[in-house]
Amino acid sequence: MISLRPASAADAARCADIYHPFVTEGWVSFEINPPDTEEMSRRIADYSASHIWLVAEIVGRIAGYAYGCPHRTREAYQTSCDVSVYVDPDYARKGVGRALYAELLPQLKLMGFHAAFAGIGLPNPGSIGLHEAMGFTPVGIYREVGWKMDGWRDVGWWQRLL
Repeated sequence: MISLRPASAADAARCADIYHPFVTEGWVSFEINPPDTEEMSRRIADYSASHIWLVAEIVGRIAGYAYGCPHRTREAYQTSCDVSVYVDPDYARKGVGRALYAELLPQLKLMGFHAAFAGIGLPNPGSIGLHEAMGFTPVGIYREVGWKMDGWRDVGWWQRLL
């Protein structure tokens, strides 16, 4: 059974562990160096203060996490947010991502957010499938927007009105 709860600083090391291969083994994340526990703790605190960061546990072990964060810094964007979800590969295709988004998106709406955006490093059929199953629709592609792993990478953007 999947249980969900708000993240805390105590979850930072496990969240960093989950995120690490997404940074180092592909282009899902455009970060080059994975954040350490201290940086992940800072992100959890920052995003929890303005949006929300959730963790999913299965039998007491964090299996994944999802969060909302600012979409852009200009004031008129204040009712939009970006969302991300990361699931430990050991727990992939077990409903963790769906469970996280099913909780995260309504909470963001209750906080006054109107639109959620997700950037997906392409190709990534699993992430596209999850986002579309959760009601996101494609809005465009940033072509060759980043250089990672010896090649230009595209990022597709999906949107869901909350």
